[in-house]
Amino acid sequence: MSQSFRQAARRTLQIESEAVSGLIEALDEHFDAACELLLGCRGRVIVTGMGKSGHIGGKIAATLASTGTPAFFVHPAEASHGDLGMITPEDVVLALSNSGETAEILALLPVLKRKATPLVSITGRPDSTLARMAEVHVPVRVDEEACPHNLAPTTSTTAALAMGDAMAIALLEARGFTAEDFAMSHPGGNLGRRLLLRVDDIMHGGTRLPLVEEQTPVGEALVEVSRKGLGMTAVADEQHRLVGIFTDGDLRRVLDQDGTDLRHTPIGRVMTRNPVVIQLGHLAAEALQIMETRKINALVVMDGERPVGALNMHDLLRAGVV
Repeated sequence: MSQSFRQAARRTLQIESEAVSGLIEALDEHFDAACELLLGCRGRVIVTGMGKSGHIGGKIAATLASTGTPAFFVHPAEASHGDLGMITPEDVVLALSNSGETAEILALLPVLKRKATPLVSITGRPDSTLARMAEVHVPVRVDEEACPHNLAPTTSTTAALAMGDAMAIALLEARGFTAEDFAMSHPGGNLGRRLLLRVDDIMHGGTRLPLVEEQTPVGEALVEVSRKGLGMTAVADEQHRLVGIFTDGDLRRVLDQDGTDLRHTPIGRVMTRNPVVIQLGHLAAEALQIMETRKINALVVMDGERPVGALNMHDLLRAGVV
């Protein structure tokens, strides 16, 4: 039985992959015209579709909205009962219907025409009513559904979804939409944290910064390391310029040496000079990359030559950057 499951799955994936591949050769000036219309939209892109096409439309609207093209989905049946008021002449309607004859969508066309709201259609039939009534029609024709009865929308919805993604990415690139722009739409997710969170937001600054002067005895420096809880302390000169760092690893190295007097030896003699640092304003994700590349657990945050903060891997973990 499991073999027949896999056979059905392979057949489905083969049919759908061939349909999506076929869209590449089918792209023409109609796709360009649709993208130009959407790019020039001064309002919102209103996506609509009924049934399975509606589900695909909802996803396309979400993808457009998160990639720089303001968009939302309007159910065509609800539109006929008041939601048409959401649509203005400044908007562009993107309608999906494989047959191009979906009654609930066709019922909207006279009103859209009166509103002078431009219409882009995605259908499998260029000769359909919806295709002919649209300012721009983007054909998404498939030879067969993956359903063995050629009934359940499968291949057609997959192809429509792929075409919607193609439009969204084409518009993204045309707008010069950046990863930072994307993060602004996703501030609550892991991607948003990685692209928006800066070291300034999570560092230990002010009195929480572990910091001693170069002449401080090692024993006193260890008290500072323990008190601040970062496993390290920055070391500065009299002008408050960073000259080094002292970590748990440096302590182990000192303890391995004979004759080191922890009460009187200045920290400047045993610290690590020219430590790896990061400047204020840099992304927390950059701090993570530095730590992983250099195999270190903490960083001093600098404002020019002066240490103003510090953070370690635990801070990045708590912030959700890792």
